[in-house]
Amino acid sequence: MQKIKKNKNRKIHLKFLKGIYFKSNKSKKHDFYAKENITNDKKQKTYDNQQKERTKKVNYEEKYDKIIKDETKRIKKHNFFKTESELLLQTQENKIINKIKYQIKEKKSKKEQDKRRTELLKDRMKLPIWSARLKLIEEMENSRVIILLGEPGSGKSTQLPQFLLKSNYTKNSCIAITQPRRIAAVNLAKRVSEEMGTSLGSKVGYSIRFDDCSSSHTQIKYMTDGMLLRELIGDPLLSLYSTIILDEAHERTLITDILMGFLKKIMKLRPTLTIVIMSATLEAERFSTFFDNAKVCFIKGRQYPVDIHHTLQPENDYVDAVLRTIFQIHINEPEGDILAFLTGQDEIESLETSISHYSKQLQENVPKMFVCTLFSALPQNIQQKAFVKTPPNTRKIILATNIAETSVTVKGVKYVIDTGLVKVKHYNNRLGIEALHIEPVSKSSARQRAGRAGREGPGKCYRLYTESEFKKLKNTSTPEIKRINLSFAVLTLKARGEDDLMNFKFVDPPSHSSLLRSLEHLYSLSALDKNGKITKIGYDMSLIPLSPQLARVLIAAANDYNCLSCIIDIIACISTENLFISPQNKKNEANEARMKFFSRDGDHITYLNIIRQFIEIRKNESIAKTWCHQNFINFRAITTIMEIRKQLTKHCKNANMKVEFSNKIDTELILQCFLTGFFMNTALLQTDGNYYTTIGNTIVHIHPSSVLFNRKVEAILYNNLIFTTKPYVHIVSMIKSDWLRTISQMIQNNNS
Repeated sequence: MQKIKKNKNRKIHLKFLKGIYFKSNKSKKHDFYAKENITNDKKQKTYDNQQKERTKKVNYEEKYDKIIKDETKRIKKHNFFKTESELLLQTQENKIINKIKYQIKEKKSKKEQDKRRTELLKDRMKLPIWSARLKLIEEMENSRVIILLGEPGSGKSTQLPQFLLKSNYTKNSCIAITQPRRIAAVNLAKRVSEEMGTSLGSKVGYSIRFDDCSSSHTQIKYMTDGMLLRELIGDPLLSLYSTIILDEAHERTLITDILMGFLKKIMKLRPTLTIVIMSATLEAERFSTFFDNAKVCFIKGRQYPVDIHHTLQPENDYVDAVLRTIFQIHINEPEGDILAFLTGQDEIESLETSISHYSKQLQENVPKMFVCTLFSALPQNIQQKAFVKTPPNTRKIILATNIAETSVTVKGVKYVIDTGLVKVKHYNNRLGIEALHIEPVSKSSARQRAGRAGREGPGKCYRLYTESEFKKLKNTSTPEIKRINLSFAVLTLKARGEDDLMNFKFVDPPSHSSLLRSLEHLYSLSALDKNGKITKIGYDMSLIPLSPQLARVLIAAANDYNCLSCIIDIIACISTENLFISPQNKKNEANEARMKFFSRDGDHITYLNIIRQFIEIRKNESIAKTWCHQNFINFRAITTIMEIRKQLTKHCKNANMKVEFSNKIDTELILQCFLTGFFMNTALLQTDGNYYTTIGNTIVHIHPSSVLFNRKVEAILYNNLIFTTKPYVHIVSMIKSDWLRTISQMIQNNNS
């Protein structure tokens, strides 16, 4: 049996899992959870403290019960009412009692918030950025733009906005902090509201797609970069904000790059606006040059040494390698949580199932395993489990995408498992196809992942690739603006009145061919006219928090096809990953259970059938969970779908779109409606038995997860294309080839 080299005397208890050879340095052995958690003296002391708290709570409640009784007596004694009616007296008594109860609750809440704020202040003062706060404020007073470099864990994302607020940088307005990911915006807002002793949504809030937790009193607002970009359309100067902080700029998302271009223009029109560009990696020079040699400040992070272990040979099945490495660490290494990086939700949920299965076979003396998952499509309440303190005698296993590289910090992690892979989008200008590819990470990302093991103490990183493979990695990731479809960016720029795209200031300008292809795409969606000017349809599309293709489908459903409620349900489904669960040992049962939902027309109508059946039983959560379990439906995913459905419905109503729920499903109408946005995502069956894309004439294959897998139909419509072992199309439905001619004529009529 193979084992990690340094632990030759330790045995892996699970015979069914082979170990992996890692190249590593010698280190001391540790006993796993050898110490008893609490001594008898400590137990007694804890018990005494709990008794005091209970007594204190009882006295507190008795005190306010007395206040309520005294107030009631006072009302009766003075008789404030013109009538002697007992009913009126009782009503007034109840109002005053409820008011007092509310005041008591508020006092309790405020007291708890103040206590929590005091506790967190000690943690804040230990952060590296704390000692540099005065210097930072001084730099900002002397510069309109600063580039702040700070390693993850330095405290820059939570502390800088508070320093600015205390120094009166809000000037009766607001500080905006953007994040590339929703989970980061929400978690940071929650943390800062706790540190400031205020309720979330008041002084500190957040704004993400489909969820705005802020108010007119909000002074610090965390938001996704996409939300700030949308605000630009209605408020071109971003006049609500005195300071704008672009966090995680090193990720070089398309939206953050566009925001930097807009901010450079806005600065000239708003002399008092302050801008901070924050990055976790040493790529400051490009940002500094873009903002006319802006000042660069550096905050050192809290980084403990991390031992890096590479595999001695490549691992072909990296998901299986992660599974085996997790159990090797769990059995052979001392306490500390494990963070494993994978490429997507499907891998994460499959691995979660495997860990749950194999962990039941562990010996009784081995601590329990608590598995958490982190990926962008996960509902917020489930994401929060990863941040909960690990229970005693338990090891937490966090399975995450690259969302955990820099956007969020999970406490307690001492071990990192890095697959060295990430899933990214690439757009082929020649073929007009955007597809997801799994590819190697950059050296910068690999270092960020390893660093997660050294936030609170010495840690270890297990890279499931060889040292020679690491040396071949790119230094940094390619900016999104260089590799993805720019239709969203161009539509946003046009909606903002930016018609001269070639001269717009980008940090890294996109290629002319990419811009030209995006203009053509938006013209075909009727978002632009023949002169490149934005149309009414295009402007309405820019206000919808969806991709241009889905936004066009939504508008067509309301204006042309009268099937808006059905389209909302389907869009909610395709906006969420992995609706189905397929356990390895129950694949046949899972397929059989799903047959009742299947539509011969394909996946879009199948999704609609599932949602419509779930709606009928969703009010009772217990019944809903049982229904999902019996039908192998992912309850997490369907919970997210219902939230997206709710928010999309609200958005459509606010835009004066008529949303009428109907049980009637007109399949042809729905699929023709989808063609208005996805006519470029179509393929025709040829005589050789293969599907060829209508644009680019490329062979594609229907993914095995599709209802249409192994079926031959004259033409198909698909939602996306993913390259793995071969090019697979996902979320596929059958269409008629003559529909393509009809949709082509409709596009010409709209643009004439």
